[in-house]
Amino acid sequence: MRFIYTAIDEDGNEKKGHVDTYGKDAAISQIQQRGLTILDIDEEGDNVPIWERRITFFESVSNKEVVILSRQFATLFQADVSALKVFTLLGNASADNPMLQDALFDMVDQLKEGNSISKAFAKHTDIFSDFYVNMVAAGEESGNLSDTFEYLADYMDRNYELTSSVKSALVYPAFVITTFVAVMVLMLTTVIPNITEIIIESGQEPPIYTKIVIALSDFLVSYGLFLLIGLLVGGYGIYWYVTETDEGEEIMADLKLALPYLGNLYQKLYLSRLCDNMHTMLRSGIPMTRAIEITASVIDNRIYHEMLMKAVEDIKGGRSIADSLSGNEQIPSIMVQMMQIGEETGELGNILKTLSSFYRREVKNAVEALVSLIEPIMILMLGLGVGGLLASVLMPIYNLSAGF
Repeated sequence: MRFIYTAIDEDGNEKKGHVDTYGKDAAISQIQQRGLTILDIDEEGDNVPIWERRITFFESVSNKEVVILSRQFATLFQADVSALKVFTLLGNASADNPMLQDALFDMVDQLKEGNSISKAFAKHTDIFSDFYVNMVAAGEESGNLSDTFEYLADYMDRNYELTSSVKSALVYPAFVITTFVAVMVLMLTTVIPNITEIIIESGQEPPIYTKIVIALSDFLVSYGLFLLIGLLVGGYGIYWYVTETDEGEEIMADLKLALPYLGNLYQKLYLSRLCDNMHTMLRSGIPMTRAIEITASVIDNRIYHEMLMKAVEDIKGGRSIADSLSGNEQIPSIMVQMMQIGEETGELGNILKTLSSFYRREVKNAVEALVSLIEPIMILMLGLGVGGLLASVLMPIYNLSAGF
């Protein structure tokens, strides 16, 4: 249940917000833990104006916030602060993100009810992944939560750095493509129709390429809105198909790995994620089979997921991890050989760490090479597209003026 409240803080400032919990008494307890004095509290929908209800549809917790939170967890647990006090302190400090704050205060309630820390995390899988929850569970069992949270923060920091660098590198190409499309549409719907009238009034027969541009302009002017709606509906349909259906997920997984150049980039990204996940979990004492199962659930590619789950069955049947992964075209032979050496020498964790660093560098290099290749191509396409469009309609006008 959600309760909307009005309260005042220690300085006398009025505060409004909400808490999600199982009852009004628990909601009051949560609010008082924040150092607030309650003036009014109601369950959402009871005497609460609609304009005071918080819209939660767009709320989220970013990876960066989880990284910072993990660092804070590690620091507080290293200082021997009790778990209940840790979650209360961080809940009070997370007012900038109500979704995260509500989750932390709910964890406080979970701990008061006698649940373990990992179970409290497991109640909020929309914020903390299965990988995160299992890591916390392993740290709880070993009594080494501070190191576990430090490992998690390091891992998520690396993962965040990798994904953010990929996204940042693709911002400029995306901007160029968007600009290209916007300029072309703007010219076809505003500039070209006016020039078309001059060509038609001249009575001359325009060349074929001019006719194509005029036809495209007429189509966008007459049916552009319907085309936009169709693209939006079609785009959503494709997105739903590839994310919500097994067949769509398989097609998208195959497509990502089959694309020229991009397929190699995706493969390195998945291999980096695979090695980093397993290295982090093995270092925290999670058994091999469980580490592979969790990695399969967070690697975000159906092909790799099925491959890893099959490897789990092979390992349970007595095969080594290197043997269970060999023969898969998605796993390079050099990686299998290095893992085999790691198993034989008892240094598998360090081998996985080395492989993770190697593939992470490979991803960065591949992205930089891709961007350096895309940028001049995009600029050339923009120039040729706009220049060709203008030439196709200005040439008939030039021919007309040359005839006088």
